[in-house]
Amino acid sequence: MFVLIGIVIVVLGFALRLNQLLVVAVAALATGLAAEIPFNDVVAIIGEKFTANRALSLFILTLPIIGLMERYGLKEKAQSMIRQVKSATTGGILIIYLFIREVAAIFGLTSLGGHPQMVRPLVAPMAEAAAENKYGKIPPKLRNKIRAYSASADNVGLFFGEDIFIAFGAVILMKGFFAERNIILEPWDIAKWGIPTAIAAFVIHASRLYLFDQQIKKQMTSIAKGGNKQ
Repeated sequence: MFVLIGIVIVVLGFALRLNQLLVVAVAALATGLAAEIPFNDVVAIIGEKFTANRALSLFILTLPIIGLMERYGLKEKAQSMIRQVKSATTGGILIIYLFIREVAAIFGLTSLGGHPQMVRPLVAPMAEAAAENKYGKIPPKLRNKIRAYSASADNVGLFFGEDIFIAFGAVILMKGFFAERNIILEPWDIAKWGIPTAIAAFVIHASRLYLFDQQIKKQMTSIAKGGNKQ
């Protein structure tokens, strides 16, 4: 039963609000040593599992890293940069990000963007700053809507862009499905049919972002005249 000491360490560590990564590392070491596994072997196992699941590990590490960058002014710096571009609009910024996200996904660079590493610390603050630059302080409800549209630009760009990447899991899955039925197709034969959909998705969502600019203008003009302030 002593090998369950790791669970106790994790529960106590989280309850005392200690550093989570440190707590998990200590729990893993304690569990290995309690099971009478040599120290070097325990470290080797931890390293092996970290490497085998590096995608998940990097995602977990993303959160504290982005949090640290925000603490030292990442969001404020992004907003300051946008405020210097007087012609920038919320919709324009999001259309540019949508294009970059979709093109990057086409080439398999799916980790280039994302909600925790791009949308929250950079894209959304820049979109908010563009609105404030033109209309002054924006109401909380509109601010949340801008954040939602920022997230949607990331989602649409990634979802429809990665369908064209020939090494995308879904493309490989379809290739295998057809191969089992003696229908020989190359990945490109499947991926190329995602191009019209990706183009249509970009045009439709870019149009929505353009119209969103008009909605912001209408709402802020109404507020300036003493209308709804939500």
